[in-house]
Amino acid sequence: MPIYDYACEDCGHRFELKHEMGGASDLKCPSCSSSSVSKQISMPGLIRTAVKPQGGQTCCGRTERCDKPPCSSGGQCHK
Repeated sequence: MPIYDYACEDCGHRFELKHEMGGASDLKCPSCSSSSVSKQISMPGLIRTAVKPQGGQTCCGRTERCDKPPCSSGGQCHK
């Protein structure tokens, strides 16, 4: 279920709620119990993954790591 950000229009308290995409009915501020809450725009979370060379090789095609990056310059390997 997605997490949505809300703000209370009465006390200004900001909070998150997890609910289905259709929306949540009878929302109340956890701080003051007011029903005057508004949905806030928030940034989606990002998942970062590491990029690995294909087939266990370096950018110049060697299987072992080069001593200084980048392992090639001008088409020649540093090794």
